[in-house]
Amino acid sequence: MKIRYFSDTDTALIEFSTVSVVETKEISENLYIDLDEKGNLVSMTIEHAKQKANISEVSYLQMEKTYT
Repeated sequence: MKIRYFSDTDTALIEFSTVSVVETKEISENLYIDLDEKGNLVSMTIEHAKQKANISEVSYLQMEKTYT
């Protein structure tokens, strides 16, 4: 996965795959998803990312399976 931030447009692009995009869907005014030919998520674009997604603070935490 790659996260790219374009400060000139305040846009974040989150890439989940390198598969070719065949369709882009508008989820809301500032959120778009790109899908492959099977309908799987390829990438997501967030416009006004600082305001809408708090892009200035990004963290990653892998959760381990817990056994009870």
